Amino acid sequence: MPRLARLDAPGVIHHIFIRGIERRKIFRDNRDRENFLERLGTLLLETKTGCYAWAFLQNHAHLLRRMVISLFNEILNFLRASPINKL
Repeated sequence: MPRLARLDAPGVIHHIFIRGIERRKIFRDNRDRENFLERLGTLLLETKTGCYAWAFLQNHAHLLRRMVISLFNEILNFLRASPINKL
């Protein structure tokens, strides 16, 4: 059964899951993780996105966020362009 279309509307809470390719680590070291958090924080402020929780594990990460305006694709493009899995 195909997945339902993602609801992209202001005020909707999204669970974003980032997974390493072939279960590889998504960050090289703590400096890499801190750089990602800094850039993500800037993006969240610029897009007025609330981030209620996050968890970074070795090979995947979770974000729980709510957007004031509909910019889900912009957030995903940022995550895809990040240096995750470029080891």
